[in-house]
Amino acid sequence: MRFIPYLALILLLASCAPRGKITLYAGAGETGELQRIYVGTTREIDEMGFPSGERSRDLIFGRFDVSVPPDREPGSIEWPRRRTPDPKKHFLLDNYSPLKTQTEFQAAVQQELRTRQSEQRTAIVFVHGFNNNFAEGLYRFAQLTDDLALPFIPIHYSWPSAGHPLGYGYDRDSMLIARDGLETVIRAVSRSGVDEILLVGHSMGALLTMETLRQMTIADGQRGLRKIGGVVLLSPDIDIDVFRAQADRIGDLPQPFFIFTSTHDVALRLSAGLTGQSARLGNTADVEQLAELNVTMVDISAFSDGKNDHMTAFASASFLRLLRSMPDLGIAYGTDPSTRVGLLPGTVLVVQNATRLIIPNVAQ
Repeated sequence: MRFIPYLALILLLASCAPRGKITLYAGAGETGELQRIYVGTTREIDEMGFPSGERSRDLIFGRFDVSVPPDREPGSIEWPRRRTPDPKKHFLLDNYSPLKTQTEFQAAVQQELRTRQSEQRTAIVFVHGFNNNFAEGLYRFAQLTDDLALPFIPIHYSWPSAGHPLGYGYDRDSMLIARDGLETVIRAVSRSGVDEILLVGHSMGALLTMETLRQMTIADGQRGLRKIGGVVLLSPDIDIDVFRAQADRIGDLPQPFFIFTSTHDVALRLSAGLTGQSARLGNTADVEQLAELNVTMVDISAFSDGKNDHMTAFASASFLRLLRSMPDLGIAYGTDPSTRVGLLPGTVLVVQNATRLIIPNVAQ
């Protein structure tokens, strides 16, 4: 009976948000800003030819050209509904090219590298979170890439979330199944010739990211992580003790290692309540629990708006403008913690190896 209030709140929150879908609109990129995203997925392909919420035993690859509308608020995504799709207003898929094999996927990334300057030869591998259908994860990554003008090669790993607020158990099992697929994608990107890989995991995707790093370390030690040039966990839905155990097994964590948190994250509060805990990694304020780990906890609670608190790092216009205003966003992923923290305003607390940065919302 104690779960009923949590389930009711989950359904209430979910009922307010329209769900995303893929809309193919050839030529949309002539109006919008085109973001070319390479995809590896363990989702089953549906009758329309796009990844669904069903699990596949195969790892499937593709290249998706997403058109991002030119005039919009940072952090926003507007989906075409019943009216005619409009490239000036809506996120649309301009083109899709399946890549039949891992070798073909790797060759496509290599071809992309040939068009890049040396400072742009980093790949960013994004792993979406709980309750995300394929379109939502893909378009959210395109939105983030566009809003921050990220100079990296975007790679999206899409695991088979049910895309339903009551599908937590299904998603958690899917996440566990998806570890091998993510490892394969990381190793393929590494072999393509990129200089380094930045891993970004959101929500349950952060748990998948950590599990995969742990798995790769078990397989061949720190050698398997040599191309990992940084890790960013956004609102990670991870038990704090589990995270510490994962980090202990990994050993030296890839650097830099960021954890974006918000104490106002309602979704993580619900997740913690369902497991009988007071907090998850993504909504804790207690950096002392991570004191022995070389991590930087970035508290962005001040940017929560009470609507998209689990998506603050993606959806807060003021926070995205702050990141975009950095003279060189790439410096934020450098190896010197003092340099990274100095780029952002806020209060710094250092406990042994861990750093907590609390960023104020000066736009309020």
